[in-house]
Amino acid sequence: MAADTVPLLNERDGNDINKGENLVSWVKEFGSESKRLWHIAGPAIFTALCQYSLGAFTQTFAGRLSELDLAAVSVENSVIAGLSFGVMLGMGSALETLCGQAYGAGRLRMLGVYMQRSWVILFVTACLLVPIYIWSPPILVLFGETTEISTAAGKFALWMLPQLFAYALNFPLQKFLQAQRKVMVMAWISAVVLVLHVFFSWLLILKLGWGLIGAAITLNTSWWLIVVGQFLYILKTKSDGAWSGFSWLAFVDIFGFVKLSLASAIMLCLEFWYLMMLIVITGHLSNPLVPVDAISICMNINGWDAMIAIGFNAAISVRVSNELGRGNAWLAKLSVIVVSITSVSIGIVCMIVVFATRGYFPYLFTTSDAVAEETTKLAILLGITVLLNSLQPVLSGVAVGGGWQSLVAYINIGCYYIVGLPAGILLGFTFGFGVMGIWSGMIGGIVLQTLSLIVVISLTNWNKEVYYELYTVKIEPKNRPDIMMGQHIGSRLGKRRQLVVEEAEQAAPSGGGGGVGDTSHASGRGRTTVSGAMGRLMQALCFICVFGDLIIVPEAYFWPEKEKKENKKKEKERVGREGKGKRKKKKEKENRESEGEREGKKINRK
Repeated sequence: MAADTVPLLNERDGNDINKGENLVSWVKEFGSESKRLWHIAGPAIFTALCQYSLGAFTQTFAGRLSELDLAAVSVENSVIAGLSFGVMLGMGSALETLCGQAYGAGRLRMLGVYMQRSWVILFVTACLLVPIYIWSPPILVLFGETTEISTAAGKFALWMLPQLFAYALNFPLQKFLQAQRKVMVMAWISAVVLVLHVFFSWLLILKLGWGLIGAAITLNTSWWLIVVGQFLYILKTKSDGAWSGFSWLAFVDIFGFVKLSLASAIMLCLEFWYLMMLIVITGHLSNPLVPVDAISICMNINGWDAMIAIGFNAAISVRVSNELGRGNAWLAKLSVIVVSITSVSIGIVCMIVVFATRGYFPYLFTTSDAVAEETTKLAILLGITVLLNSLQPVLSGVAVGGGWQSLVAYINIGCYYIVGLPAGILLGFTFGFGVMGIWSGMIGGIVLQTLSLIVVISLTNWNKEVYYELYTVKIEPKNRPDIMMGQHIGSRLGKRRQLVVEEAEQAAPSGGGGGVGDTSHASGRGRTTVSGAMGRLMQALCFICVFGDLIIVPEAYFWPEKEKKENKKKEKERVGREGKGKRKKKKEKENRESEGEREGKKINRK
């Protein structure tokens, strides 16, 4: 990542490693570290909140139209656009590494080249995602949404195709500016666009009565305004030499860039799509319109809170990798403590706010009493999710800062998709708890993932992490800019890195906690020991759970279909019996009427 090689923070004297020896100095260090974290996290949180609010406000105005319109916008925003958002953000994350390394090496001109290379890759990725938008109705039906919701969401998805290509330009622009620490520019642009978005959403959707067409126009325009604003800033300032115009070098070694993108994209998408599956699975419930609307409102609130955690995720990734690269193990560990305490404190406040306003906030998104009542019931699960999501992304950021992406991917697969998702399906369908059961099971997956990351971080030997980083830096060839720029994915450097790990384990002190020489928290475990053991454990759990899922999940997932078929059969038999009785009564009535007519004719003849 960019943070591995770029000192985004002011360098300080390395003699402060042992400042935590007494309480006063520890408190001072805590305050100083908190300031450094907020310097990075503050603008990142604000930008993420503003950009997330674009879709959230569109959803809010759509809820003023009808329940079906709210469901259509929610499903498109959460499932279709959410899918493309995760893929595009993941594929664009390679730029964070390459731009950061180029900036740290003083090769500013390469930042513009890498951004253009990322544009090419993300544009091709966007073209590959277009069929999902075009055939979204049958795809949503396949995932269990009703035909009514799928048709409305599919129509809205077609109107939102311009947003997909705005993603392709926006993410590289953001990484380009972040590498140069120009985060305040992004925050100002996002804030101005958000104000314009709210006004024009009210004007087009409600005042002029354009409905979902107005929603699509404002949302697409807002994303493109962000893209245009950021690009105009780059053109005007030239980014201190980082932008020198368009170049054919953008097409050089593009396949190496793609390889670098895929690893981070997979890990990020596994996390990003997990809670989105909650909306899709809820669509399998009987009468899903109200539950889908309610869960969409809850995910909207949760998304706002998640933006705060994402800002801290970025900050802790930078801080951990920065301090490890400087050989400062104690401050790396202190950063983890500070950001965890800060983020959890904010999460507790947000959870209390959710509980206190559970009877009021649903009406910000809908006018339906049924949807508001269902949302109020789900508020307790929403509060728990908000609290967990205040810590889980931060721990993921620590893991990413330490370079444990593959381990985190194993943990995500095992906890989310092999434990949490099947548990939600079992509770929701087999045991009949509905949307409460589905969400509860998925919360179990988040809890398990959070605990797994806590164990990994607790067992981490930070001294060995420091030595690993130092030895890695020593063997990086300085005369090979292509290797320095991150295009060294291959067995050649992989073998050398393995030797580095072995040397680091032999050279590093056995202490797991503080700075060099501090053995008060000795654990005797290095990164490779923890990662290898946890990796093998997660592999074993994955295989065991997969076999269980193959037996349990299909039965649980299709149980409602069996129940529906049986109910239909019983209903058909009942209707048949009732119809047979009605036909018999009708025939008897006709017979009586015919007998009466015959008797009347006889009397008339007489």
